[in-house]
Amino acid sequence: MLFDNNRTGLPVLYNEAVRQSSSDAAILIFIHDDVHLCDFFWPMHIVNGLQAFDIVGLVGNTRRLPGQPAWCFKNSSFVWDDSGNLSGSVAHGTGFPPTVLNRFGPPGKAVKLLDGFFLAVRSETLLSRGIRFDESFDFHFYDMDFCRQAEQHGLRMGTWTLSAIHESGGAFGTSAWQQGYQKYLDKWKS
Repeated sequence: MLFDNNRTGLPVLYNEAVRQSSSDAAILIFIHDDVHLCDFFWPMHIVNGLQAFDIVGLVGNTRRLPGQPAWCFKNSSFVWDDSGNLSGSVAHGTGFPPTVLNRFGPPGKAVKLLDGFFLAVRSETLLSRGIRFDESFDFHFYDMDFCRQAEQHGLRMGTWTLSAIHESGGAFGTSAWQQGYQKYLDKWKS
């Protein structure tokens, strides 16, 4: 499913994909429109990743701290977490070759938080556990919330190898981000 020129919150669209897969099991790949997959073997990599984990992303954190505002930061002052807790790689730029390649740590690690620019999961996994994206989040923090739900339901999340370029580095600290952060803290209390 492609949602071109979208103005709807990602959780609404992602939940539509989950609903449509209820009668036709699928591997669902939730990916932002500014991500370039640069790997000829990406379908095979995703299948392999989903044999190791229930949910696969490209970058994440092996721990979750109280009040943590993103997978990569320890606190709301945007202090990076210790490199030993981070996992995965992603390039940034507007095309190939990328401007920069960020190697956060070895991929293939179990994590508690994944960045939502790329998430892969089997539809049956979400449907059988009743997990959906919380539609009260428009864009910011839907991924953090999704990971918290997955953790509550005992799902294994992990990073996997896949060559990708993400055009955006995030909108941390913006007004919309601050509103999402407050909504997230109100919901999870930490």
